[in-house]
Amino acid sequence: MTPAPGAARMMASDPAQLYAQAAALTSIGAWSCDLRTQELSWTEGVFQIFGAPLHRQMDRRETLEFYAEDSRATLERLRSQAIAARSGFSMEAQIRRADGELRWMRLTAATRVENGRPVSLYGMKQDITEERLRWERLRQMAENDALTGLSNRARFQSEFLDRPAGDDSLSDIGAIVLFDMNAFKAVNDRWGHAAGDACLTGFARRLRATFPEARLIARIGGDEFAMILDRTGSRMGLEICVRHRMNALASPVIWQERYLPLGACAGMAFPDSAGGVDPEALFHRADAALYEAKRRGGNVVCTAP
Repeated sequence: MTPAPGAARMMASDPAQLYAQAAALTSIGAWSCDLRTQELSWTEGVFQIFGAPLHRQMDRRETLEFYAEDSRATLERLRSQAIAARSGFSMEAQIRRADGELRWMRLTAATRVENGRPVSLYGMKQDITEERLRWERLRQMAENDALTGLSNRARFQSEFLDRPAGDDSLSDIGAIVLFDMNAFKAVNDRWGHAAGDACLTGFARRLRATFPEARLIARIGGDEFAMILDRTGSRMGLEICVRHRMNALASPVIWQERYLPLGACAGMAFPDSAGGVDPEALFHRADAALYEAKRRGGNVVCTAP
């Protein structure tokens, strides 16, 4: 069977040329580092990833300056471990190219051994910036409330409510505050859901602006919001802070030349001084305090005993 003209040309091509052509399509390149001299060898794709002049001899110490600080530390740790174990590693690193542009790169490495001694590292580097951006957009959609831009219930669950009691990640929590908007149903009934949405987005903006130090602010229900504050002082100090800032949350929202009433009540709970934080128990205590605040009416803050 006679191959098609295009196939014949591909079969006759130099393998190195085929690799270079394919690598250019995926922003990928090969590299190696001589462990005796620290001399680097890069294919064209790696030069393009770093935005460096083609075929320039690169010094390894110089190339480390391209890496963001966290990525550089991770690279050095994994590299040392791989050399010691005669093994390999894989990581994703953030770099700042020679032109100042921030990019993400996937790096894979293996150790070449001769006579039982590691002599070089080699592997591949691939630009994954677009892949990271797509993943970040998906993560934002999964973790953020589409209307307000705050964290959603799923993120509140994963970062707080579903954590086991005594989890180390909760050790610095100073308080949880639950907010419920006043007269929200009345706004929806009188002016419609678009007006209600304006109140929700307005309240979310005010929460972010009023409590910029909050660890987490989430919309966890229709007009209910949750806020996690770190321990930055005494329990009394946190309570005074929340009470003083409530007025900033309670001015009308302007919507289609109307002034929509906007206020909120809040329930606040503090971790027990002894033992670790029990997120579910803390949430239920804050919820009980919120129920009491709603019963009293107005822009009230109630604290759990």
